[in-house]
Amino acid sequence: MDDDDAPLDAEELMLMGDRLEALPPADAEWVGRLFQECLRARMHEAQLLENVTEADTPFADSGSELDTRLAQVALDAAEWLKTLWDVGYMGSASFPAQPRTDFPHVDLEDVLKSSLFARIRDGKRPLPFPPPTRNGLPWHDLVEGQEEHVVTAEVIKDDDGGLSKAIIEGCRDWLVVEEVTPGSAFVVQHRGKGPRYELCLDPFFSTLKREAPRWTREIRLRERAGVRSFMLCWPKANGELLDVPLRAATWERAESEAAYWIATSSPEMYGQVRFERIEAD
Repeated sequence: MDDDDAPLDAEELMLMGDRLEALPPADAEWVGRLFQECLRARMHEAQLLENVTEADTPFADSGSELDTRLAQVALDAAEWLKTLWDVGYMGSASFPAQPRTDFPHVDLEDVLKSSLFARIRDGKRPLPFPPPTRNGLPWHDLVEGQEEHVVTAEVIKDDDGGLSKAIIEGCRDWLVVEEVTPGSAFVVQHRGKGPRYELCLDPFFSTLKREAPRWTREIRLRERAGVRSFMLCWPKANGELLDVPLRAATWERAESEAAYWIATSSPEMYGQVRFERIEAD
């Protein structure tokens, strides 16, 4: 194990606690609470290890397994906090644009109820932009889950009488891209990023349905000397193809990584691209 990967000993951990006093008051509060949770986790770990012996467990390396699990929780928490700061993810009204000068207050309820934290703990990467919200909470299932949802919605006209925005499930960040059927059917998109949706208004049964992908892009699998590598073939403006390497070992992970790359580099196309699997010679 590298020195950087080794768990902090008790003295190092307490020295870090002393540095809390040097933080600005707004940061010291939430960092202090997170530090206290780390201390509680370390004390609980020590208690568990004290009670575990080779006689009562079939796993001789149970301590290292526990260390690994705690380390993963710490890494996931770091990814969650970084996303809250870099992207903003705590609802449609939070952090709409940079610059950001104050970190949001985070308490235990936020951790337990955060769909973003649950998503990261499930091994999924956070989107590089806030997803649509449903009653103030991130609505990942709309972007990645089932294609059609029953919703409460209305379309808002601008001062000139034209259609500009839609309010869907309490979220006001929907743009009206096209009016398909006057007064009843529209194409909408959240903040101009991600998939487009067909919004059908009805007094009792409005629906929001994700459109089928508009573009197709190839993912190529190359295998050399037993090493598998995946590449996303992406056409550039000049007609040339850009080979985007994907950190993946399976087709499913390759598609996930390709979708994340699109979300980062071309967010207006995210969720609108289908992938064709090509096994290159």
